Amino acid sequence: MNYIQTRGVVKRKCIETDQTLCFTHISTNMSQHHRNTPKRYPFLSFWELPDYMKDNEYILRYYRANWPLKQALFSLFRWHNETLNVWTHLIGFFLFLGLTLANLMKPHVVDLLQLFSRSFSSGAEKNVSHNIKDLFLGTALLFDLKNQVPLTIQLESTTLVVARWPFFVFLAGSMFCLLSSSMCHLFCCHSHDLNLFLWRMDYVGIVVMIITSFFPQIYYVFLCQPHWQIIYLAGITAMGLFTIGTMLSPTLSTGKYRAFRAMLFCSMGLFGIVPAIHACFVNWSNPRRNITLAYESVMALSYLTGTLFYVTRIPERWKPGWFDLAGHSHQIFHVLVVVGALAHYAATLQMLDWRDSYGCDTVPRN
Repeated sequence: MNYIQTRGVVKRKCIETDQTLCFTHISTNMSQHHRNTPKRYPFLSFWELPDYMKDNEYILRYYRANWPLKQALFSLFRWHNETLNVWTHLIGFFLFLGLTLANLMKPHVVDLLQLFSRSFSSGAEKNVSHNIKDLFLGTALLFDLKNQVPLTIQLESTTLVVARWPFFVFLAGSMFCLLSSSMCHLFCCHSHDLNLFLWRMDYVGIVVMIITSFFPQIYYVFLCQPHWQIIYLAGITAMGLFTIGTMLSPTLSTGKYRAFRAMLFCSMGLFGIVPAIHACFVNWSNPRRNITLAYESVMALSYLTGTLFYVTRIPERWKPGWFDLAGHSHQIFHVLVVVGALAHYAATLQMLDWRDSYGCDTVPRN
């Protein structure tokens, strides 16, 4: 038989005496449908993963592996075991981006949260202690965009200029950390090489955030003792560079050294105890001392608690498979990182307001 194929029809010439043409119809709709429909990549279980992706044996399902970049990007809107890891820090990034723009642009808008905070605090003044009122008013200041000031401010009756660059260094470091973490969790499923690179950038982002968090506090606390500024900032920067060099090692980026990485991060954070104790003695008369310490305590508690979840893998180690999509340790760690960064932001606003009002004096400059 001779076959001549046309659109959806095969002409078959029958080898018979009357040379009758026989027609056989075939459907091409199904084949065209499969060609035009994009491939939907399935989720895998832990045991189906390539070895380089086997990091948490207590997360059993909903993994992505060897996905093209386009599919990985659109998985931002699919429900898998990295969805909340991506969104927790992506939302945090946009939150800090908004705070940065608000401080740069100084918008004259009335925040609904500010109005609520002020009305609530005025009604509660009769029932709370002085320190609790300071804490609440400090929270109101966190959302008070009208109180934001430009990059520098000239204090009345003094030539001192309070620089804003350390404040923006902290904001930039936080945004870099949060964005690099989101991109890591979103695209780490593409390939082995990209996975390794993105996890390194994730760890570098954590170190950058820790380093830059020290800049505003040390700069403003020791504003009138510049030699201590240099000593402490040089010390934390040196520790950070050493940690970054360590994190860039391919071996130390693996899951086997999870506890070691956490120890390095904690050691950098604990470095802050030395300047913190020093600052308490140098600036004991600071009227914002208690409220600033309260915010910094929230920050330290959030970071340390998040690190504890990160290392112990609680709660998924108690019930493997129960927290594959939501509630596992890395997601909790992400949320606590954002909470700690916001607490540090609030503490920095207190430091700025103190320096703007007092400068290097012991009485406010009105």
